[in-house]
Amino acid sequence: MKALIALALAGSSLSLASIPALPQEPAKAEVMHWWTSGGEAAAIRVFADAYAKAGGAWVDNATAMGENARAAAINRMVGGNPPTAAQFNTGKQFDDLVDQGLVRPIEDLAATEGWKDVMSPFLVEAASRDGQLYALPINVHGQNWLFYSKPVFEAAGLTEPPASWAEFVPALQKIKEAGYIPLSLGGQPWQERVLFNVILLADGGKDLYLKVYQDRDLEAIQSDEFRAIVETYGQLRGLVDPGSPGRNWNDATNLVLTGKAGAQVMGDWAKGEFINAGQKAETDFGCTIGLDDETLMVGGDVFVFPALSDEAQLAAQDLLARTMLAPETQVAFNLAKGSMPIRTDVDTSAFDACAQKGIALLKDPDSQVPVFDILLSAGLVGSLDDVVTQFWNNPAATPDEFVEGFVSAFEQDS
Repeated sequence: MKALIALALAGSSLSLASIPALPQEPAKAEVMHWWTSGGEAAAIRVFADAYAKAGGAWVDNATAMGENARAAAINRMVGGNPPTAAQFNTGKQFDDLVDQGLVRPIEDLAATEGWKDVMSPFLVEAASRDGQLYALPINVHGQNWLFYSKPVFEAAGLTEPPASWAEFVPALQKIKEAGYIPLSLGGQPWQERVLFNVILLADGGKDLYLKVYQDRDLEAIQSDEFRAIVETYGQLRGLVDPGSPGRNWNDATNLVLTGKAGAQVMGDWAKGEFINAGQKAETDFGCTIGLDDETLMVGGDVFVFPALSDEAQLAAQDLLARTMLAPETQVAFNLAKGSMPIRTDVDTSAFDACAQKGIALLKDPDSQVPVFDILLSAGLVGSLDDVVTQFWNNPAATPDEFVEGFVSAFEQDS
């Protein structure tokens, strides 16, 4: 895989040469992000190296964990000392910054480069406010992946996961009986929420998922179908190990890739850890999208560019954006990251068997749903996270209490 990334970047000096160089000695571009795991660090180096080849000077500012990095970037911007660019996720995380005029719109640059014509409509919309692009999507992440250890599955007498979570619970029990951790979960609220939403989409289908998060249909939340999904989710509490609470996602991934755990539900950024460890998709580890490979939960990473007056810094922002979206950089970055290119016009033949499943679904809008934080306000996301994590961490909590908590969160946000 490293050879493929190197090959993808080898020709970047030619294509990146077409990117207009900075008018004078390049200004330093300070880039704030949270990519600190092994796979993430390899991916961000692709951007840094490509930017240097294009004539820029990359200054790396990494802070572990997304909420910490976002808070640091917001504080810098509000305090009048912004970086050149800062990482956010798709969704409403940067709405307040846009409202305060602290983020530079990049609509004109995107129009000149034709970027919106080759991006996922979901992610263009998520990065736009009032029809103006305010953030640069740089990849597509599927959030509803299950990665599993083929050796552990074999030891437990399993070949592949069944097609529903209700059926998967007994299979995970077999893994436990074989002496392995059935489900490797990082016990942090956002990871507990990801697991619930993956089950909701897989067993409830696209229709129920969108009724809950897009239509805010309280009757759907109170339905027997939704309650059954909560029951399935609750059964998984006994199938994680005692070390789960507080664990980082990449440490949970490591348990799977080292053969200590059977499976992990996570976005495809987890695949970057398998790649960085030299493992091969469908040989050392298996992968499914929502257990049935039918519907991709689409999200991604974006960079916002603070509103600045310094001409050199504005030029650095333009060069940085063009570099990140250059076709060769897109391929090399996403090969390392485990994600899929935001551009639909690049050669994806070098991507592995897992990525090809996601790329196929990206060709059909009917096979996609947006991650729930694209659809909901940041406040409601936090309230629902509280409901999910309180249920997960209290074995005595009932599905009825979960449903009541969801209904209350939606009613208070209306």
